[in-house]
Amino acid sequence: MSDGPRRPDDRSDDSRDDTEVNTAGSDDSRDDGGDSRDAGGARADTPPEDAGGEPRSSITEGGLVVPLVQLAWPIVVIQLLQVTYNVVDTIYLGRLSAEAVGALSLAFPLVFLLIAVAGGFTAAGAILVAQYTGARGDRSAGLVAGQTMTVVAALSVVIGVVGYFYTRPALELLPSDPDTAATVVPLAADYMEIIFLGIPLMFGFFVFSALMRGHGDTRTPMFVMIVSVAINVLLDPIFIFGFEGNPVFGWLDAISAVDVRGFEAAMFAATGFAGWGIEGAALATIVARGVGTVAGLYLLFGTDVGPRTRLTHLRPRPAFIADVFRLGLPASVEQTASALAMITLTAMVVTFSPPVVAAYGLGNRLISLVFLPAMGLGRAIDTMVGQNLGAGRSDRAERAVRLAASTGAGVMLIVAVVAATFTEPIVAVFLGDVPDAPETIAYGVEYVRIRSVEFAFIGVSQVILGAFRGAGNTAIAMTISILTLWIGRVASVSVLVFVLDWGATGVWVGMAVGNVLGAVIGVAWFWRGTWKERYIDEPEPAVGLGDD
Repeated sequence: MSDGPRRPDDRSDDSRDDTEVNTAGSDDSRDDGGDSRDAGGARADTPPEDAGGEPRSSITEGGLVVPLVQLAWPIVVIQLLQVTYNVVDTIYLGRLSAEAVGALSLAFPLVFLLIAVAGGFTAAGAILVAQYTGARGDRSAGLVAGQTMTVVAALSVVIGVVGYFYTRPALELLPSDPDTAATVVPLAADYMEIIFLGIPLMFGFFVFSALMRGHGDTRTPMFVMIVSVAINVLLDPIFIFGFEGNPVFGWLDAISAVDVRGFEAAMFAATGFAGWGIEGAALATIVARGVGTVAGLYLLFGTDVGPRTRLTHLRPRPAFIADVFRLGLPASVEQTASALAMITLTAMVVTFSPPVVAAYGLGNRLISLVFLPAMGLGRAIDTMVGQNLGAGRSDRAERAVRLAASTGAGVMLIVAVVAATFTEPIVAVFLGDVPDAPETIAYGVEYVRIRSVEFAFIGVSQVILGAFRGAGNTAIAMTISILTLWIGRVASVSVLVFVLDWGATGVWVGMAVGNVLGAVIGVAWFWRGTWKERYIDEPEPAVGLGDD
């Protein structure tokens, strides 16, 4: 018996549409099998052949290493580019002030809290698309994609409005150090208000990327993300500093024979634009995300890329929306609980001085880079498990999980050694010649070195959680994540800091405990084998004429 939720067997087809047609009668203008392609563009139901007639591996057939790598490496690049948004902001704002860097540390968990509400439903769409694609339910995959976009779009508008008005009251609730309250908190509020106004533009790309991943295509979102990040890199220094004291002009002036600083002075004289500070960083992010969203929507609706989605698929259909909510609610709770845990940890950290707050933010951004290989494998295994269970290949799904978990642990162990060895020069890159920089760097080095102990466990836990999500067992993933964050991290930090009086070191050690606990619980639950049933009941139920 499965631990995960199952779709009810007595659902009638007319709950999807009033008029039914047989799926064999589809007159869809796209080619018949174009939507069961894997990450390499191959059909998911049979292994494609190379030029010599030899079968190649696909997601559901052949070897496991090739499709796992094909899915994982673009995800790693996407996540690296995702982190680049924050890293670029951190580098430029580090040239503005240490308080601006600390403001990002405060802002991120609060923004993530509201993003998490809709993020769970995005994950649900990816799970359903993966299982329908594996079962060759191409039209159902397209409908699920459309319904996911409808749900997330509605939520993003609500979240943007609520987030904009709740930002300052929420920040005022944090028990801040007096210096932090006076200098860091107002900057965090300025940043968050801009971000929340642009939340719908941010969510558009998140949905596109998740749906494409479920379909087995991780490369297309990667290319879109590259364009988006390039725009952010270009806009960030201009929006933050304008044409007065812009560090980019200083860097270019040092390596160029041209009088770049003179050009900057001329531009400032002509425009008077001195940048928008931390608000400029937020605005650059929103503009860049918006470009990614527009590109993603065009690819989904205007081309043959991804699940075959039509504008008619955006019309709400209760049965499909019920599936999105049934899987999405636990995933949403998981991500919301994660965000609340981060907020709780941040509330503990802001009781320390600004250098500790800034070090916590810097350390988290560096560790988010470390997460990339593990996250890539975890999301790749999400798709591989989903499509293989959809195709009735639970044995192959289990073998894929074992391969990914062992690979993740090995890779992350190597990353841990590198991170612990070169911590100080890496941390120092993120801070310029600003007040409190030496103290912030010292705290940051200690933080990263202590947390490197958990890196191998991160590799295992991310893969196991991905396996449960791909199978549709989002409730199990939710439970493990809550235990990891609230028992492993929040409780540990609370005891070490406020009971044992370890100070900032207690924060660093407590943060490292979480993924160790999560990996142990996840592996034990995985070996029970109760996750091996697919969520969907039928791959291609009858749908309405309007869906063609």
